Amino acid sequence: MEYLDQILSYQLVEGTTVGDVFTVDFLVDVTGQFVLASVILIVGFFLAGFFKRRIIRLAERSRHFDRTMGSFLANVVRYGILALTIIFVLQNFGFQTASLVALLGAAGLAIGLALQGVLSGVASGVMLVIFRPIKVGDFVSVNGVMGTVKDISIFNTEMATLDNVQIIMPNTAVWSNTIVNYSVYDTRRAEWTFGVAYGADLGKAEQIIRDTILTDPRSLSDPEPFLQVNNLGDFSVDFLVRVWVPAADYFQYQADMKRKVKEAFDAGGVEIPFPTRTVLNTSA
Repeated sequence: MEYLDQILSYQLVEGTTVGDVFTVDFLVDVTGQFVLASVILIVGFFLAGFFKRRIIRLAERSRHFDRTMGSFLANVVRYGILALTIIFVLQNFGFQTASLVALLGAAGLAIGLALQGVLSGVASGVMLVIFRPIKVGDFVSVNGVMGTVKDISIFNTEMATLDNVQIIMPNTAVWSNTIVNYSVYDTRRAEWTFGVAYGADLGKAEQIIRDTILTDPRSLSDPEPFLQVNNLGDFSVDFLVRVWVPAADYFQYQADMKRKVKEAFDAGGVEIPFPTRTVLNTSA
């Protein structure tokens, strides 16, 4: 605050005017400080954006540096550069940054107590990046929300639902809840229950299911598929079928097999029963 000290050092005695205080040299000095501060701000914002984009690009190209870590570090670097920029601007105007840091430390303690939830979100974001239970691009279910992870920032996790709706969830809600990650493993197990009538040929029904499902190119032979009668219901004999499939094909594969087995049963004359009720007339 050199120019403020300069103003305060003047004593307006009789005959002294404001023009005597705000001399040409003084105005030039103040203008120069404002120009320099503007340049520092412009350069600081430019560098913050540049390094953020650079880190994200490096993360996308590197095999050992995933997008989640890249996005998080990019935000940390951006905010760090902006903080340094503000400090340099304050130094340019003559502020004592050592005293400022002490003041900010005391204020930070008070603010930290008041904003425990926000700081908890930052801590949760750090834990998500370090332990990486989810990554950008994973298909997950968190806190009752299912979707694809788009971004993990310092405070929030962004997801896109199956119908492409943006969901912004605090990191505390992600870290403190059960996370179901469908993208971690390469394979998943599909499961169906097919019921046939009690009068149906069980051997024929089993062969139709086997020919329809197990011959599909998406069906995996390892682990070995499971196909057995597992229940004698009130009106049907139930086949339980379990087949492993590539995770990327799971949803479409499961839907396709339901329809194909139904069509194969119809073509093969295997009856799929409906619930029946027998009414006895006891009035006679």
